[in-house]
Amino acid sequence: MRKIKVLVVDDSAMFANLMVTGLGADPSLEVVGVAANTFEARDMILKYRPDVMTLDIEMPRMDGIEFLQRLMPQYPIPVVMVSSLSDKVFDALRVGAVDFISKPVNMTKEEILNYLKRELCTKVKIASTVDVSRMKKTVVKKNTVPSENINNKELVVALGASTGGTEALADVLMGFRADIPGTIVTQHMPTGFTKMFAERLNNQCAVKVKEAETGDPITAGLVLIAPGDKHLRLVKNGEHFQVECRKGERVSGHCPSVDVMFESVAKVAGRRAVAAILTGMGKDGADGLLAIRRAGGRTIGQDETSCVVYGMPKVAYDIGAVEYQLPLSAISNKIYSVLSTM
Repeated sequence: MRKIKVLVVDDSAMFANLMVTGLGADPSLEVVGVAANTFEARDMILKYRPDVMTLDIEMPRMDGIEFLQRLMPQYPIPVVMVSSLSDKVFDALRVGAVDFISKPVNMTKEEILNYLKRELCTKVKIASTVDVSRMKKTVVKKNTVPSENINNKELVVALGASTGGTEALADVLMGFRADIPGTIVTQHMPTGFTKMFAERLNNQCAVKVKEAETGDPITAGLVLIAPGDKHLRLVKNGEHFQVECRKGERVSGHCPSVDVMFESVAKVAGRRAVAAILTGMGKDGADGLLAIRRAGGRTIGQDETSCVVYGMPKVAYDIGAVEYQLPLSAISNKIYSVLSTM
C-alpha cells in the first residue's frame, strides 16, 4: 500500500521536527519534505508532489492564507492548517483548507508527540481522501429567504458536522431568519476555537450565535454551539428546553460528540425536533440521527456531491436515519419546510 506523502510547512524548526516525528510514527504516512516558508513550500510541492500539506498560518514573507489563495487555483492540494488560537483559521478554511489542528501549548514534548500522533495524523489521513479540485469547483447557491410560516415555540433544530463543517454550517445558518426555533450545533473543533467560530457566525447571520453554556435556554433565533471540549445535551427545565455542557469521555471518537447531542434530542424533544447531519469523516451522529427519526423527529442528510467528506451523512443514510438527502444549498429551506408542518 502506497504511503500518503506529506509536506510540512512551518517556520519553527523545533515544532516542524516534532511534526515530522509524530507523522513518521504512522506507518501509512511519509514526510517527503519540510519547508520553513511558503517560497520553499512552492518549490517542494513541484518537486515532491505531496498528497497533503500541513501549513502554519503565521509565516514570514507570506502568510499561510495568502499562500493558500495563490496555490489552490494552480495546484489544488489538501491542506491541514496548524494554527495558534486565532480566528484566521476560519479564513483559511474559507479559501480552501480542508481542516486544522491547534498548536499545542503548555505540553511536554511527550504530550505534544502524542497529540500530534492522535490529531494531526488522523486529519492528514482524512484530508488525503478529499478531492480538493472538485471541492473548489462546487458552487453553493445562495440561499433564498424561506417563505414558510412556522410555530417556533418548543421546537428544536439540531445540526451536526465535522470535516468541512465550518463552511457548511455557515451556509445553513445564513439561510435562517431570526424566527428559527432554538438551534443547537455540534461541530468537531478544538477548545477555544468554538467561541471564535460562534462570534464569527454571530456577525454574519440574522440569528444570534454563541458558544453554549450550561443553562442556556432554547430560544427562537438563538443558535448554541457546543464548546470544543464538552458534550452538549438537550435537557428539560420544567416545560422548557435548555442545554447542558459537560466534559466527558470521547463518544464515537469525539468530544463534543454529535451522537451525544442527537441522542439527547431524541430522548427529550422527540417529534418536536428537526435534525441535519452535514459533511464529516466517520460515523459520529449517525446513530443519534436514527434515534431522532425513530422518536418521530424529522431528519436531513447532506448529499455526497456537496460534502467535503461524505462520511457521517453516508453512514446515517445507509442505516436509514435520513428522511431527506439534499445538497447543502437546499438544507436551510428544507428545515423551514419541515418546521411549517409541525
